Amino acid sequence: MKNRFFKKGLSVLSAAALTAVSFACVMPSYAADGDTTVFPYRIEGEDMQDATLWTSIYKDEVPGYSGEGFAYITGGPMSFTVNVPEDAMYSIVVRGAQILDEGGRFQTIEVNGSEYSKTVPYSAEWTDYDFGMVRLKKGENTIRFLNKYGYMAIDYVTVSEAVFPDLSMADDTPIDPDATPETKALMKYLKSVYGKNILSGQQEIYGGGHSVETTIRYDAASNKCVDSSGKEYSFDEADISTADDGSKFVWKCFDEEGQQYNYNSQNRNYSYNDYNYEIKYIYNLTGKKPAIHGYDFGSYCPCYAWDDGVAQRMIDWATKENGIVTASWHINVPKTMADYTLGEPLEFEKTTYTPQTDFVTANCMIEGTAEYDYFQLCMENLAAELLKLQEAGVPVIFRPFHEAEGNPSKTSDPVDGSGAWFWWSKEGTKVYHELWSLLQDTLMNKYGLHNLIWEQNLYAWSDASAEWYSGDDKVDIVGYDKYNVKYNRHDGKTSGPNEDAEAGLFYSLYNWVKGRKMVAMPENDTVPSLTNLQVEHADWLYFCPWYDSSEEPFVSGENYQNAESFTELYQSEYCITLDELPADLYGSSSEGTTTAKTTTTAKTTATTTVSGDVLYGDANLDKKVTVADAVAILQHIALNDKYGLEGQALVNADCCNPGDGVSAKDALSIQKLDAKVITGLPELSE
Repeated sequence: MKNRFFKKGLSVLSAAALTAVSFACVMPSYAADGDTTVFPYRIEGEDMQDATLWTSIYKDEVPGYSGEGFAYITGGPMSFTVNVPEDAMYSIVVRGAQILDEGGRFQTIEVNGSEYSKTVPYSAEWTDYDFGMVRLKKGENTIRFLNKYGYMAIDYVTVSEAVFPDLSMADDTPIDPDATPETKALMKYLKSVYGKNILSGQQEIYGGGHSVETTIRYDAASNKCVDSSGKEYSFDEADISTADDGSKFVWKCFDEEGQQYNYNSQNRNYSYNDYNYEIKYIYNLTGKKPAIHGYDFGSYCPCYAWDDGVAQRMIDWATKENGIVTASWHINVPKTMADYTLGEPLEFEKTTYTPQTDFVTANCMIEGTAEYDYFQLCMENLAAELLKLQEAGVPVIFRPFHEAEGNPSKTSDPVDGSGAWFWWSKEGTKVYHELWSLLQDTLMNKYGLHNLIWEQNLYAWSDASAEWYSGDDKVDIVGYDKYNVKYNRHDGKTSGPNEDAEAGLFYSLYNWVKGRKMVAMPENDTVPSLTNLQVEHADWLYFCPWYDSSEEPFVSGENYQNAESFTELYQSEYCITLDELPADLYGSSSEGTTTAKTTTTAKTTATTTVSGDVLYGDANLDKKVTVADAVAILQHIALNDKYGLEGQALVNADCCNPGDGVSAKDALSIQKLDAKVITGLPELSE
């Protein structure tokens, strides 16, 4: 798998940050033959196929356009083609204007049949609209601007080989100043693998599910729980109860390994939930177990609170298996508050975590309201479980109030919560952030919980999606939940699960947090393929498929996972599995420890002292600067043990911002020199 890192080094030259990049610093490609498009490629809007020439929009002038005029998306699509030497990522930026809708207008581009969309804000002046990263295939590619919602003026379009931003600036210090030593150690470890590897994960079913019937029964005469083979099971005497017909039973019993069996009043026997169903499937398929196990605290809702043993399962995974745990919180509220009396159970059907409730989220922050009292009880129940983990020395990647934005807003206000899927975000970003802060403050300061790594879900429907971010001081990790198995694929395949790595989404989140937080995929349907992760350069911290159900077998269903590519990823050097986590994961020695897998950092500091003149860019010491020197630098980055530069070569190679070390930026500068974008080396950034 070492070639994975070599390819990654080369492709650093062809990746795009979603942050605005000065085109003076974007690398133009050199053509391998006469058919290859030279990048950055720019086309005037009016020169696109099926475009018409405009110089005003319904008599409104938009002065300052280039060329003869501009194009305007109205009745039909406009397109152009580019030819690329290999599958890679490219960025598309439109110099345009949108004067129709002050609330923003949804615009769509289509690349080889796959659509990419964003909400374009209002602008009566020519503005650079970044459509982000798209995947282009080897050979000819057709890029079309569709008129689905339309009405954007296009002065010109620029397509550039993508340049990836630096992931090393992500913070590895928990936002909780009193974080436990284990929590700090886990954050250090996560940062040490971020951008180099991807951690494998798997969510378990929560509350109930994967039920397995047994032959265990309670024998009142002997006061024993016993199965058909005669094996006995332990139970708590206080758990004995009486049925309506006067017969005795116990609510739950246990085997010698602590497995809990629950009484089934209908069959009068005992069953258990196979919470390790997905883990066992993955192990049988790949020979590996995931590094991260996902859980949920939803069963501790005050409406129907019952102990499903999740805290102990998490403790066992972390302490017995040496794994990492993460948890979401599907916390329900009453659909109708008038139906509920605080502290009493409520029929499950009368509860919900959707917006279909009269529960007023803002009232959670107002003492004296029914919602305030209810949410206080929610937090009390949650804290009791989290405290068990803290006392056992187990840190938790905690993801409450997930998927807050939901769908795009249904109104002109992009952050009003009208697209929300859950009650916690139905009243918009202001209330959502207040609720996040209330939970955080209560758990930390009232209940003394400091074993949490706070992860927040974000989406990328438009630039307004960034407003759902609660801030650097409130969030440790951000995540995107990917569910796209049935649509909008970009890898050129027309059948099978959608194994896209979704680089555009990854770098949208990177952009929202300005690179200061690690970016993860805490929920997904199809796991991205190893090849797509390499080509698309989506450096997710971890992935974590949702659990199997009869309707949606996210892990074992052939419509959701390709077993061969799933296995290939699990068995690759790029993917970290349970057996490859550091032995002292939560101890002080794990801080800063990288995975045992082969990894290569993207930067080598030039510290060698040499004499003589420096010929910037001459990495192969042939007394001239050519593209061959760029290749030598990339080989040095990717395969340092075989192609590492030394001495004068290492100093010469540091030709972009000398003194900051040898990186892909230096190879980029050499290619820019070769393409006559710059006139000399060293290149100094602003």
